[in-house]
Amino acid sequence: MAGENYNDLQAFLTVAREGSFTRAAAQLGLSQSALSHKIQGLEARLGLRLLTRTTRSVSATQAGERLQQALAPNFENIDAALASLSELRDKPSGVIRLTSSEHAAATILWPALERFLPDYPDVRVEVVSDSTLTDIVADRFDAGIRLGEQIAKDMIAVPIGPPTRLVVVGAPAYLDATPPIATPRDLTGHDCINLRFLTHGGLYAWEFEKDGHALNVRVEGRLTFNSLERILVAALAGFGLAYLPEDMVRTHIEAARLRQVLDGWCPLFPGYHLYYPSRRQPSPAFALLVDELRYRSGGALAVR
Repeated sequence: MAGENYNDLQAFLTVAREGSFTRAAAQLGLSQSALSHKIQGLEARLGLRLLTRTTRSVSATQAGERLQQALAPNFENIDAALASLSELRDKPSGVIRLTSSEHAAATILWPALERFLPDYPDVRVEVVSDSTLTDIVADRFDAGIRLGEQIAKDMIAVPIGPPTRLVVVGAPAYLDATPPIATPRDLTGHDCINLRFLTHGGLYAWEFEKDGHALNVRVEGRLTFNSLERILVAALAGFGLAYLPEDMVRTHIEAARLRQVLDGWCPLFPGYHLYYPSRRQPSPAFALLVDELRYRSGGALAVR
């Protein structure tokens, strides 16, 4: 493949993936006009319209979708092959793209990067924090970080944190003014702060378990967020009950800013895992970061 064609196809894939010439141009280090010229030249050579442009968005045509589906896996293999050449250099290099939940990025990923990056100045890391269950293959991430139970079975999963649990908490002022809570069913009479998953738009059902009996409760309340940090702020302000990672609220419980309820109903979950496709050949830089992140008490790499 000629270098010009390769670059133009890569430009097309980036625009199709991002749905935006502005974001794609920023990623590729090009001006928007230069990027548009590349796409127009590619479309002219193929004799097909690949992208539909409106004032607000960019989307692939039917021909563009077919080309994107055919090219994306091959470009991933090319990128992996090029990245693997860095092992021939004195120092690993390259870009590592990660998607992570906000909580995992703050509590696990960032402390690891603080240790990792000073030793490998030629490695660049891009982190996208959100609560969605991202398709890391389609969005060309090297790996994702989520709770172990959320990971697809065909992925390689590496434990990077201990087992964890979510706990129900509320501000003392809220709990003192509302009915007592003895079982999860009592939550239906309370103002609960919901978490919405952007991937499918659904609300998270609070998961409980006791004596082998599992119970999911769909709570209601006046506030819904897609951010755990916002939920914590609202709970501290007394706007209702929250279901949050225990390590996120521990200091607030100890300082009596929050009070925990239903302690015996909150089960342990598999902790955070880093996951990536089993068919992808990790670059040396990626392999080093995986080793830095690995939870040492969690055992060896697990193939799911």
